[in-house]
Amino acid sequence: MTTAVLEYPGGSLTLTRPGTKDPSLRAWNAADELLLQEAFEYLTSAPDARVLVVDDQYGALTLGLSAFAPDVVADSAQLRSALAQNAALNPDYTTPQQVFSWLNPPVDAYDLILLKIPRETDYLAWLLRWANAALKPDGTLMAAGMIKHLPDRGVDVFAGAVRVQAVSRAVKKARLITSGRGEARLDTWPGVWRGYELEAEGTRVEAMPAVFAREKLDIGTRLMLPHLKPALESCQPGVRVLDLACGNGVLGLRALAQRPDIEMTFSDVSSQAVLSARHNTGVAFPATRPAFLHSDGIADGEGPFERILLNPPFHEGGVVGDHIALRLFKQAAQNLSNTGRLIMVGNRHLGYHKSLQRFFSQVRQLDADPKFVVFEAGP
Repeated sequence: MTTAVLEYPGGSLTLTRPGTKDPSLRAWNAADELLLQEAFEYLTSAPDARVLVVDDQYGALTLGLSAFAPDVVADSAQLRSALAQNAALNPDYTTPQQVFSWLNPPVDAYDLILLKIPRETDYLAWLLRWANAALKPDGTLMAAGMIKHLPDRGVDVFAGAVRVQAVSRAVKKARLITSGRGEARLDTWPGVWRGYELEAEGTRVEAMPAVFAREKLDIGTRLMLPHLKPALESCQPGVRVLDLACGNGVLGLRALAQRPDIEMTFSDVSSQAVLSARHNTGVAFPATRPAFLHSDGIADGEGPFERILLNPPFHEGGVVGDHIALRLFKQAAQNLSNTGRLIMVGNRHLGYHKSLQRFFSQVRQLDADPKFVVFEAGP
């Protein structure tokens, strides 16, 4: 992790960014600085305003605005642990009693909503429509992002959802958009759910906008799917199987189709992914009772599992690499039974065969194509 000090209108914060040792990667960016600056200007004249922070990443906005007791909602479960770490570094700042997610969103009405603009166009469209319902009639939405990461057609997405009032000049390669409440709502938007047909099961798999590969089966998962049947054949009835970083749940759905007698758990850092997996499982296997976990990896006490299925993310907040996979490999090794196996697919260029050998005594390649490799690993 890297640690640095953020100076902002309310003081200074010592913030750490977990998962990297690169000193150039901080726990905030210029978009956070813009939001804090504009929010303090707004709140100076309206100190009793009800404030909501949406998709803070490491706690800069939440802690920076703690004097105004903001509510906080985030798709990523990572915020909970990052906020706890950074709150410990800043004991004079208070933290919210609860970090909401899209599994349990806040239901209050807000004067001011601060939003980190996501990269995904559809997720931005979803957030703006949700914010319209959460804003008071005269409420203000401040949204900011790094210019190079703003989604395609972002200007059109804002114009189609909210009343854009001002667009800032570029500041340190970031931009802020100030808007009023618009008329667009989620209940009339056709983009909430999108998906594809999973041919082998004759099932349609759908997902919400923040979920990876929601409109088509990604090619890595496609390569891995045929290997689930042999991987599950030797399992006893009732064994526990984990779809880790489950996304829309397609790996777990295939596992249930092959072995409806297993005890299935779906886990993802994204609350919209957990909602999507729950939705798809309820449609395809209404008689099953899987577990669904909103977690950044495998939480303590969740294991052991007989099989863990994994297609690990390889990017996080603009950082591409194997740091997420390494953490998940370590957690998987700690949460497998003595006879358990990890079945995973990954990008060939990331060299996962060497990474897996750091955590597992047995590593076997099951399949490969020019871009992806499927491995089985165990104790």
